Amino acid sequence: QVQLVESGGGLVQPGGSLRLSCAASGSIFRIYIMGWYRQAPGKQRELVATITSGEITTYTDSVKGRFTISRDNAKNTVYLQMNSLKPEDTAVYYCNAKPGVGDYWGKGTLVTVSS
Repeated sequence: QVQLVESGGGLVQPGGSLRLSCAASGSIFRIYIMGWYRQAPGKQRELVATITSGEITTYTDSVKGRFTISRDNAKNTVYLQMNSLKPEDTAVYYCNAKPGVGDYWGKGTLVTVSS
């Protein structure tokens, strides 16, 4: 069983930056894929970024060049650094873990980008 807790959300102005954290209850060293998803009001949940145990990353096109996903296995934490934020980035952001079998989710953290 994996428990995930997101933090770092809040209100930022367009062009601002924010770093989200996802703390796991146990070691993430053995988890093959960690990722961030987001869901805006009235829209489907979408994949934002993933990172494998081998440090291979992927990003959805809309955030490439602005967001960076990273993992710190010693701290059992995954991060999402978000720069040059746009109003369309407003959403609840969810942490996800795929240990190879199964799918685990945090409860989400709200990011609002508005002037």
